[in-house]
Amino acid sequence: QVQLAESGGGLVQAGGSLGLSCVASGSIRRIDAMTWYRQVPGKQRELVASITSGGGTNYADSVEGRFTISRDNAKKTVDLAMNSLRPEDTAVYYCNAVVQPTYSSVTFSYWGQGTQVTVSS
Repeated sequence: QVQLAESGGGLVQAGGSLGLSCVASGSIRRIDAMTWYRQVPGKQRELVASITSGGGTNYADSVEGRFTISRDNAKKTVDLAMNSLRPEDTAVYYCNAVVQPTYSSVTFSYWGQGTQVTVSS
């Protein structure tokens, strides 16, 4: 079994900062890409930022320059530092990881339970 657990989030005023963290645990042989998504009720889940095992990053245009994704391969964690937050950043943020479990030769996509980020104007 593989689990992802997110922490962080909460309520912040516009212009403020928040940090999210996600840790993977369980029967893990290898973790490939780790990604943060977000979802607003009634809308599709959207990619926020992604990072490869080698540290290559990709950001949504809407967060470029404001958010920073990082990971610690040894600790199996991925973090999202969010600065200059806007009301439109309000969403449930989900952690995703592409993982090869120890009991498999293929990779699977796993999701965390989500954490709420609310930015007040």
